Amino acid sequence: MDFLTTLVEKGLIQEADVPAIKKEVNSGKGLENVLVARGVSPEEILEAKGAYYGVPTRSLGREQVPLDVIKFIPEKTVGQYKVFPLGETDGVLEVGFVNPDNLQARDAVQFIASKNNTPFKIYAILESDFEEIRSSYGGLSGEVNKALSELESELSEEEKKMSDSISEIESEEKEEGNGQMKTQIIEDAPVTKIVATILRYATEGRASDIHIEPLDERVRVRFRVDGTMHTRLILPKNVHNAVVARTKILSNMKLDEKRKPQDGRFSAHIEGRKIDFRVSTFPTYYGEKVVMRILDSAKGVIKLDEMEMTKRNLSLVRDAIKQPYGLILISGPTGSGKTTTLYSMVNELDRKTKNVLSLEDPVEYHIEGMNQSQIHPEIGYTFANGLRTTLRQDPDIIMVGEIRDEETAGLAIQAALTGHLVLSTIHTNTAAGVIPRLVDMGVDPYLIAPTLILAIAQRLVKTLCPDAGEPVPVEGSIEKIIENEMSSLPENIRTQIDVPDTVYKARPTDDCPSGTRGRMAVFEMFEMDKDLEQVLLSDPNEATVFGVAQKKGMLTLKQDALLKAFSGKIPFEEVNKV
Repeated sequence: MDFLTTLVEKGLIQEADVPAIKKEVNSGKGLENVLVARGVSPEEILEAKGAYYGVPTRSLGREQVPLDVIKFIPEKTVGQYKVFPLGETDGVLEVGFVNPDNLQARDAVQFIASKNNTPFKIYAILESDFEEIRSSYGGLSGEVNKALSELESELSEEEKKMSDSISEIESEEKEEGNGQMKTQIIEDAPVTKIVATILRYATEGRASDIHIEPLDERVRVRFRVDGTMHTRLILPKNVHNAVVARTKILSNMKLDEKRKPQDGRFSAHIEGRKIDFRVSTFPTYYGEKVVMRILDSAKGVIKLDEMEMTKRNLSLVRDAIKQPYGLILISGPTGSGKTTTLYSMVNELDRKTKNVLSLEDPVEYHIEGMNQSQIHPEIGYTFANGLRTTLRQDPDIIMVGEIRDEETAGLAIQAALTGHLVLSTIHTNTAAGVIPRLVDMGVDPYLIAPTLILAIAQRLVKTLCPDAGEPVPVEGSIEKIIENEMSSLPENIRTQIDVPDTVYKARPTDDCPSGTRGRMAVFEMFEMDKDLEQVLLSDPNEATVFGVAQKKGMLTLKQDALLKAFSGKIPFEEVNKV
């Protein structure tokens, strides 16, 4: 019985399809790719693989293998036999096999295990998982592994030097004059390589953040890509202090301060372009954690036309930024793309005939023609203080990075009342929540009505890769979700929306293993009008504001996500995450 027969017995493929599948495989296509294209999920393939070979399975995803485990099996053996060391548990080496029945592969692993006096256990793995994890073998892990080896050898050399007598060390320092500094530079060299390699791979991998986290016996390095965290590297615990120190030096932080958080930033040239890194340290039980936000100014500012807004929303935004004065607020949680939207708006402003200033923390992108200022709360230069100063700079338009407190909110309202256009962000969950949030901050409702032009809420959702969408019929629970969301829309808007027969779910492809790449924003927004002004003055709560705004045609975040799912821009599963 072959593997395809097992798939037929499990009902994953039809027996009549077996000859066609074999033909595709014989033409050079991988079996797993052929099966996935026919609707068999990777999870189902792996389960069937385990049953066929009679061995346990391991789904790797983006799992990162510790460097000391990778050393067990040479790279040549990995590529030749399609095996990969996965870990070590209770002295037993766990090895993933693409084909567990390959006797030559078993013999090769057996020889290596015997040489190291280590028993091994076989796991069935997917070929796609093998290729993905193997790609990092000579990449991030390989480069860092080389640097670690250099570090170990140099540390050993330093230990040998320390065994010499103190008098010999003293005499050497007197003769060289700078012996200590010379030693320090040598010690830092491999650590510099480790940090530089992490930065480069994070940038090339489109990561937005790097997390360096000390654990009990190791250090975990994770990248956030498209909003999701992935473990990319495991480092030995003994290099943690050196990596943190190197990052602090780059960021101009205090090396001897380990008990409280610190913030800093630095720039680096990677692949010929300048990348800014915003750095934060945080004391934890096992040591200092480092988080680096990657700010790639080379990506440029996204144009409003490229933000996939509906015609109504795009029209509202463009009308708002043409107003001579007033307040535009964008809301959403941290990491929802608020600042990106702010920059897109500012990018369309007339910066030649208008005096445009900004207060930011930090300055993420440099906009030509705008006077951008970085606030420094540690020296008393806050958004509130900066806003007072900005008003003395004869501004026409002011961008404030965030309204965080009552003082900043009051000053922003006053600036809008006195003839300035103010754009800013605020932390609320919905567009309707902007108004009660301002009221909670102490702003009088009668001041909000004449100043607030536009309130926006947004979230980020993953986008489908080209040709990675698998059609799913609109029926059952999917149909119910759509009906429920559409029922709250006014009749005149609901009749304009065509619900398709199919939506799409993410399907892995050779070029796009997850089926998604990148993110786009979904929006909900409303403009201030006479009806909303009456609500503000009588009952400024979120539910009342929301009811009036939706009658005026506001789409909710989820409804906007549905429209993007209908057009095949995002997988349908992203709708439920909004």
